[in-house]
Amino acid sequence: MKRREALVTLSCMALIGPNLYSKERRSKRMQKVIKTEKAPKAIGPYSQAIEANGMIFASGQIAINPSTGELSTGNIEEQTRIVLSNLKAVLEAAGSSLDKAVKCTVFLQDLNDYSKMNAVYGEFFKPPYPARAAVQVARLPRDVKVEIEAIAVK
Repeated sequence: MKRREALVTLSCMALIGPNLYSKERRSKRMQKVIKTEKAPKAIGPYSQAIEANGMIFASGQIAINPSTGELSTGNIEEQTRIVLSNLKAVLEAAGSSLDKAVKCTVFLQDLNDYSKMNAVYGEFFKPPYPARAAVQVARLPRDVKVEIEAIAVK
């Protein structure tokens, strides 16, 4: 029985192994960096978004005005509008949109701001709404009130 199992394993590896696990295959991954001037530049070693296999993985956006580079210190509603406008610009630069978002993650400085953030969020997203998680975090970059990331289809 062991010999038979070994032969089956070797046969499978011969058929799919080289194609799935070769260096050549890994180096040809379908990844593309997404970059736009309509959203803030990355403030660290990361991309605004990456396209991989027809999916767009957008980094978290914070309330930075892309034209001036200035941080908004306004209320949660104002910051959420700027964040979602930035996220929209990144997704559109990738050939996608907020309508094609399938998953968002919302990071809030204070979960008491959830309902106010949610009201603005509802202005940007229409049914069917993307799946979403919203969590309170100890601290966000530049001490903003909200950061939102998204995954979308192209």
